Amino acid sequence: MRQSMLTDEQARFLREEKEALSEIRLALADIDVPREALTTLQDAILQLDELFLLVVVGEFNAGKSALVNALLGEKVLPEGATPTTSRVTLVKWGEQAAEQVVDENFSIYTYPLPLLKELNIVDTPGTNAVIRYHERLTEEFVPRSDLVLFTTSADHPLTESERQFLERILAWGKKVVFALNKADIIEDEAALQEVRSFVLKHATAVLGDTPEFFPVSARVAQRSLSEVDSEQRQRLRAASGLDALEQYITSTLDDATRLQLKFSNPLGVADKLITQTTKVNQTQAEDLKEDLQTASSLESTITDYERDLQNELQPRLAEMENILHRLEQRGLDFFDTTIRLTKIQELMRGDKVRAEFEKRVLVDVPQQIEDQVQRLIDWLVQKDLQEWQRVMTYVQRRRALHTEQIVGEGIEPREMRRRELIDSMGKTVQHIVETYDRDREARDLAAHVETAVAQTALLEVGAVGLGALVTAAVLSSSLDITGILAAGTLAILGFFVIPYKRKQAKDSFKKKMTDLRTKLLESLTTQFTSESQNAVIRLKEGVTPYVRYVRAEQERVDKSEMILAKLRQKLSALRARSQAVVK
Repeated sequence: MRQSMLTDEQARFLREEKEALSEIRLALADIDVPREALTTLQDAILQLDELFLLVVVGEFNAGKSALVNALLGEKVLPEGATPTTSRVTLVKWGEQAAEQVVDENFSIYTYPLPLLKELNIVDTPGTNAVIRYHERLTEEFVPRSDLVLFTTSADHPLTESERQFLERILAWGKKVVFALNKADIIEDEAALQEVRSFVLKHATAVLGDTPEFFPVSARVAQRSLSEVDSEQRQRLRAASGLDALEQYITSTLDDATRLQLKFSNPLGVADKLITQTTKVNQTQAEDLKEDLQTASSLESTITDYERDLQNELQPRLAEMENILHRLEQRGLDFFDTTIRLTKIQELMRGDKVRAEFEKRVLVDVPQQIEDQVQRLIDWLVQKDLQEWQRVMTYVQRRRALHTEQIVGEGIEPREMRRRELIDSMGKTVQHIVETYDRDREARDLAAHVETAVAQTALLEVGAVGLGALVTAAVLSSSLDITGILAAGTLAILGFFVIPYKRKQAKDSFKKKMTDLRTKLLESLTTQFTSESQNAVIRLKEGVTPYVRYVRAEQERVDKSEMILAKLRQKLSALRARSQAVVK
């Protein structure tokens, strides 16, 4: 037989198809296609290594192994007078001649013959043994075969076991060709016609159609291979009848339709797998829509919450600043009306001045400060609770969709993971909302604020309450004017010192109030900003695992779709090419 069943272009395409399908398989493996599906594709790719499969069957000593060797043009299989093939034997290409015994009923022969890269041959024991022991032949190789070469011997044509085996493989609808081996022992053409008629009569009765029939002599064909004289070699070759059989096998296997099917079948497997994977990916993308919407809503809610906290904090702190500005203005007015020449006697009584300062300047400032801080605390605590409630609404809405799942319906691991995250997040958020104690949160926040403000350098350590802290700071920083006037110096102080001292007191008071206001607002801003950030962090920690998973799933699905689109393009190009090379 010729060294290749394919043209150079077809052989080149075959290599490219195997390489492309292997790349497709690796790409599908990267997007988590089930192992069973990948195995199916791998099996289809491996079938390209046995592009054509010829199964040789017949009775013991029919000369099947000898005929295989004659067809290949080399002694690949052992042969002899006694049965040499006791196992189903797969003959395929290999870098060196070797036999691999798979088990007691099956072995693989490899041989470095180029033809075997495209054509695999299955040699078998006698049909009687095959019927009894070799289910692998009828269940694995015959269904995949392109042609069954039924070899019967001229000295025992179409035995009962051969006829029974013929019935056994009938169900597969495979093309069967008969080779009458050892035809050289038949005396004349009449005897050959008698054998032909006998074989075809019984074969047709089983198959329903009359098969092709070729009388051959593997022994004569092999003698021609060793013949030095070219004319004698050609004569022996012609006498063997092998050329007609080879031509029939080649034309049958090299049929354009059959070759197109050979090239297309693995592409069809890949196409089906890509289509199935695309549908799965689209289903996952559809399932993700609700999660993406929920994740986006959660992220937007937290972003809006963070922005609202930042935007609303400063106006609320500004009210605290206004309280201190009004306090400062009353203090300045107090100095203007108190540090005067006409009130020198009163100025010399510090306790009276202090009492008057508290009455006219401080008024209800401590309570105003306490109330404003409490309003800030209540605002932040309420915002925090409302935000958790809003998050819980989104989560409960998403969890409710899971109850629509039909009981008993299979859930894939990826979907199970998403549900676990949603449930975990839902339970966490629900627990926080149900156990949220606003009074406790407010008390804790107030304590944090007071501690932070108390650490400001201007404030007294022993004061209790934020209002008391500010009061202590104002009194300690403002009333150092007591005793600035002394008896006996009235005439001197009256016109020169009093205005100076008044200005000095006001400047000092303004400076210290500015320092107090700056430090107090900085402290409050820092503390409430920190508390706001902590509230945002707690929210993010509650939803981040779910949101991160959903985003990762979206990225995976998008990436898978890109890969699948490229694979569809590659597969389409392979289909077009396979049709072109077979024309």
